[in-house]
Amino acid sequence: MKRMIVLAAAVTLGLISGAGAQDADIAAGKAYAEDVCAACHGVLAGETSSPEFEATPFQQVADTPGMTELALSVWLQSSHPTMPNIVLSQDEMRNVTAYISSLDPDG
Repeated sequence: MKRMIVLAAAVTLGLISGAGAQDADIAAGKAYAEDVCAACHGVLAGETSSPEFEATPFQQVADTPGMTELALSVWLQSSHPTMPNIVLSQDEMRNVTAYISSLDPDG
């Protein structure tokens, strides 16, 4: 059942993010990451560690084979027990996922 919900969310997000993906603002995504995410995550290009040991650096996320903006959107909207409940607007989501994706040199 949980997989069906995640799949439905992924499809829905795909329809939403596909329509506005070109509107993503990478600089705004980076600014958001620096303001909100950097307390726990390494958010800058090339960072291989995070202030919080269990928080994955964004560079590692970006370098994950097969990582897409859709997968990032689903991941960011999924509950994580060690992460605060941060709710991003659609614009923030689009910008942050575009920023993380921009960290992949092969992307």
